[in-house]
Amino acid sequence: MDTKDEALREQVREHYAAAALAVVEQAGGGCCGGPADCAPVDEFGAARYDDAARAELPLAAVTASLGCGNPTAVVELRPGDTVLDLGSGGGIDVILSARRVGPEGRAYGLDMTDEMLALARRNAAEAGVDNVEFLRGHIEAIPLPAASVDVVISNCVVNLSTDKPTVFREMLRVLRPGGRVGISDVVAEDRLDAVDRAERGAFVGCIAGALSVQEYVEGLTAAGFVHPTVELTHEVADGMHGAVVRARKPA
Repeated sequence: MDTKDEALREQVREHYAAAALAVVEQAGGGCCGGPADCAPVDEFGAARYDDAARAELPLAAVTASLGCGNPTAVVELRPGDTVLDLGSGGGIDVILSARRVGPEGRAYGLDMTDEMLALARRNAAEAGVDNVEFLRGHIEAIPLPAASVDVVISNCVVNLSTDKPTVFREMLRVLRPGGRVGISDVVAEDRLDAVDRAERGAFVGCIAGALSVQEYVEGLTAAGFVHPTVELTHEVADGMHGAVVRARKPA
């Protein structure tokens, strides 16, 4: 990783550490990176979950939600599945996944931010789910064995990576044959180049680092996934959208 990428990663880590501490201190969270980087409140965070999902969760897990969708609602989770959430933050999607897969299943959350991991573990304990495990690490080097999970989810985190091809390869590596991907992310319209995206928002705000629709599909295909699709769901800035990304590992 070059110096620029390291600086961006550290900027992301610091921003989300501050967001976790703000939740603990009851100051509230904010969308991807904090209020200065936010789209309208309904485009990010807990507003992307319905009332029934929010009712299952501790208040701090809801408050700490900084994503742009609800990946547990866009990928089929079956009893007994093992699920991995990339960039698990305050644990909202790990907790929801753990309940969907039941006691025979397991939900892992991976995050690089100690403050978020501490918050997530507290939220999981409060929610009373024990089929969860939170791991410290980077989504470019997932600390799990090959072919160990059935589903990979993520909520507005892949756009924060400076090495997305490696993220896609790691996702494929840890999935079992036939495994599924269900990601909520910010995605750019194909007409916007990298300069256009940077003009619309910060990297830590989940905008400048977003892939285009075509780039997402091509990146997943190059990594070895089949049937990749990108469905735009709601606009978060001019030409930038919350999106649902799905794919499968070949059986």
